[in-house]
Amino acid sequence: MTWQAVYALMVVFAVLGGLAFTRIAADVIVMAAMAALLVVGILTPSEALVGFANPGVMTIASLYVVAAGLKETGAIKWLAMRVLGQPQTIGFALLRVLLPASSLSAFMNNTTVVAMFIPAIQDWAARLKLPPSKLLLPLSYAAILGGTCTLIGTSTNLVINGLLQSQKDVHLSMFELAWVGLPLVAAGALFLYLFAGRLLPNRQGALEQLELAREYSVEVLVDPEGPLVGKTIADAGLRSLAHGYLADIERNGRLLTAVPPETELLKGDVLVFIGAPECARELRELNGLKPASGDVHKLDIAHHHRCLVEAVIGPDFGGLYQTVKESRFRSRYQAVILSISRDGRRLSGKLGSIQLQVGDTLLMETAQDFVDQYRYRKDFLLVSALNDSTPPNFRKAPWALGVLAAMVIASASGLVSILEAALVAGGMMLALRCVPASKARRYVDLSVLVVIAASFALGAALTKTGAAAAVAGTITMIDGLSPWMALVLIYVLTVIFTELITNNAAAVLMFPIAVAVAEGLGVDFMPFVIAVTIAASASFMTPLGYQTNLMVLGPGGYRFTDYLRVGAPLSLVVGAIAVSIIPMVWSF
Repeated sequence: MTWQAVYALMVVFAVLGGLAFTRIAADVIVMAAMAALLVVGILTPSEALVGFANPGVMTIASLYVVAAGLKETGAIKWLAMRVLGQPQTIGFALLRVLLPASSLSAFMNNTTVVAMFIPAIQDWAARLKLPPSKLLLPLSYAAILGGTCTLIGTSTNLVINGLLQSQKDVHLSMFELAWVGLPLVAAGALFLYLFAGRLLPNRQGALEQLELAREYSVEVLVDPEGPLVGKTIADAGLRSLAHGYLADIERNGRLLTAVPPETELLKGDVLVFIGAPECARELRELNGLKPASGDVHKLDIAHHHRCLVEAVIGPDFGGLYQTVKESRFRSRYQAVILSISRDGRRLSGKLGSIQLQVGDTLLMETAQDFVDQYRYRKDFLLVSALNDSTPPNFRKAPWALGVLAAMVIASASGLVSILEAALVAGGMMLALRCVPASKARRYVDLSVLVVIAASFALGAALTKTGAAAAVAGTITMIDGLSPWMALVLIYVLTVIFTELITNNAAAVLMFPIAVAVAEGLGVDFMPFVIAVTIAASASFMTPLGYQTNLMVLGPGGYRFTDYLRVGAPLSLVVGAIAVSIIPMVWSF
């Protein structure tokens, strides 16, 4: 082995160690590795930067914009409310989680799917008197398995497809991976249905307790033209919100208290919710509700520029000891007060007649630049925006779903490539105003794109220096090694890598080794490449291996051992099925 090959392997092991055992950002580690290979002359600048021009990376960037359009229009929330239903037992709840999550993840970013499902499942857990830990980890696993069914289901599939195009002039079709993906979804769903309830702990999530939070009273109006008219409180998903509860209903001048869940909602009902500030954000995500304050509609602020902001009144506030109405708050600050909290408790009564005092905490709807404008002024002691609180533009949801469907159909039919379909779909999301360009930029995760693109340099170095061939030669030297056994070894190595580092980095590192093993055995490379593709996504045993696993860690109250308890047997099931089916579809 040449010094270049040894050096390349040392760089790869340093990357693996850095990603697994340090807190240094993944993009910093991988970029440093790329620089280390570039400086010593192992790679030329064009070879080191080839990943930044890879079709797979650009496709992922475009799909971020498509996912942004689906989220900003509330399309995913709209779908979730319809497909999840109202299960009554843990078994049916698991099925209602597994089937929709895996189906949706096949056609959109699984991170987005999991992010939108988490609040709905927390609502279920509260309504069914079940701990969220019984449902949230299966949600992540279902999303991961669903992503293996199509080319756009996960970024790993797109990365491998990009490598195949650039190095082997081969590309995967939209549903080619479904031959192995669909059996994995079926087997994984059956395993989770039978064993998740038994293996997962009975533990509450790390949600902020309502009585310890700043408490607000938020009023919303049932839209006379909306889809909630005629539905019961339970069917509308209002019975057990994650951050608040329905206290009263104002109907035709009468106040209904302690309303039962079977109460039907009528047009014009004013619903009074009590809870933490996040309760207001939850209510904005429900199609058919709008703020009861008429002043909100008088704000001269574009829909996509609005957000929820908390502010604490300071001693230099201009309207001190005046009522909200007397202070002319809306015209002075271009903001509408939704609720007021004093000493951690909500203030009841008409907002317009409440006298404002130092230390009052206001929950407001205003422009996104309000925080920057008033952060250092003396009117308020503290100003902070609620994350992700822009109201969804539900009117655009059908357009967003139509763009997604057109993208899938155009790519699956072979009319255009997946890159072209994704680029056009992202452009349509912007053109149709499903998401503004400023927000679309924030949805594009540059750190992930940099990790993926820079990882290509590591794979190129392993191939160019002969390190990949040397590793492959070591594997093929095993006595009596058959292609099927080599496939199992490649699959296991990829699973180990993806549990320790990111799934995309594992795929890029294992791709040249898998190809070299196939060449050493004198067989076709496709079965080994498909094994790497599936194994790189099959991260079930640690919270660090896949982003969705990390997302449910806090809400589910999980510990590291919980992932091993369920993920290890699931990994064995998925691995056994994958290595059995792959050679039957892509023969040696």
